[in-house]
Amino acid sequence: MMSVLLSLFLTLRNSALSGAELQLELPRYVTSSKYLSGRALFGRGFPGPTVYSGCVLSHVWHEWRTALVIVKPETVIAWHRRGFRLLWVWKSRRRMGRPTVPADVRMLIRTMSKANPLWGAPRIHGELLKLGIDVCQTTVTKYMVRRRQPPTQTWRTFLTNHRTQLKAADFFVVPTVTCRLLFVLVMLAHDRRRVVHVAVTTHPTAAWTPNSYARRFRGTRRLDT
Repeated sequence: MMSVLLSLFLTLRNSALSGAELQLELPRYVTSSKYLSGRALFGRGFPGPTVYSGCVLSHVWHEWRTALVIVKPETVIAWHRRGFRLLWVWKSRRRMGRPTVPADVRMLIRTMSKANPLWGAPRIHGELLKLGIDVCQTTVTKYMVRRRQPPTQTWRTFLTNHRTQLKAADFFVVPTVTCRLLFVLVMLAHDRRRVVHVAVTTHPTAAWTPNSYARRFRGTRRLDT
């Protein structure tokens, strides 16, 4: 009944308003209609906390209309992206971590890798431990000399022969409005570069990735990892 009376009142009022005034009054009418519809549907006789807070704010701060700013959607998206970047800059700030490797130790690792091309990281790591230099094997791998090697014909032949059966998978991150991160797994077919599978999760694990592959290419069978 209230909705019918409100519609009749709005029809009579809109006939006396100009086009500009009608555009300004329209959001308030839509809000009132939604409030009355929700009240009739759910039986709520009192307004919510948003209405109460608005009433209190309008009585306490009489010039609240001067703080209203109308912006474009692109501006809001730009503000969100800037805030997201600032959040991760703050999270990625420099903290106390591992001690740096001395320069003479780094130079020694490079010299040993150059003089002994057949030595790998485990062999160089063992030799350093014999000299009393306590560094981990990953550090040795990081500072070893990288030797460029051209791609072999065998690998190119493999790609040519199995291009139609190969699938490429990779993750990319999508930030949400609340600055959460969604991890998207995309699988592409090499022959046509077409998307064959997409999966989204908030917490990717070592078991989730192969299971997503299994659900797409092997039915509902799960892989145990």
